[in-house]
Amino acid sequence: MSTPAYRRVMIKVSGEALMGTETYGLHAPTIGKIAADLVDVRKSGVEVAVVVGGGNLIRGAMLAETGIKRATADQMGMLATVMNALALENAIEAAGGSARAMSAVAMPSLCEPYARQTALKHLKDGHIVLLAGGTGQPYFTTDTGAALRAAELACEAIFKATNVDGVYDADPRTHRNAKRLDKLTHDEALAKDLKVMDAAAFALAREARLPIIVFSIREKNAIADAVRGTGRSTLVEP
Repeated sequence: MSTPAYRRVMIKVSGEALMGTETYGLHAPTIGKIAADLVDVRKSGVEVAVVVGGGNLIRGAMLAETGIKRATADQMGMLATVMNALALENAIEAAGGSARAMSAVAMPSLCEPYARQTALKHLKDGHIVLLAGGTGQPYFTTDTGAALRAAELACEAIFKATNVDGVYDADPRTHRNAKRLDKLTHDEALAKDLKVMDAAAFALAREARLPIIVFSIREKNAIADAVRGTGRSTLVEP
């Protein structure tokens, strides 16, 4: 990679991204590809924090529709994100990198409890820091967790990996003429009601004046290209 534009970044990876070609669970080759991509970014000199979702295993809001109390369903979803972080930690180590999984829900026999100062030290020591457990509280998404941790850890940008190559003015899956936007501001995203992140996450990112780069994780070297600024993406800037 060329000289990176950012010194420290937050990467938001959805649980669904870890499924690859599967319809549920984990797809080892896909996890390996994402892990190798993260290692490449770290080797370029960029400090990397990652918030991983759990939707490939459990989605709290949907589980709550089955009769389980929402707070309990969300707690189950937090546990799913820990499982995904552990899988990604293992894959990063196998790819020649160094990673530390940390959870907002304390479970010290599995991974470190999240603490801001410890996470900062891990980043400065060259580890990829995997942040699981969301915010540690129900009713908040992992998007919100990513925005919160990005602000706490003084990240310079949030990179949101999705299934599409940026932000569109309409859902490209249902609107053939949807237009991809290369760049817009936080205010424009709000005015146009574009679903960059959920409302709480976007409010946090906006207040912290964090740029959000939305890109597709489906492409080879997608994360490294997004961080380098060479891949297709949408920049949502303050």
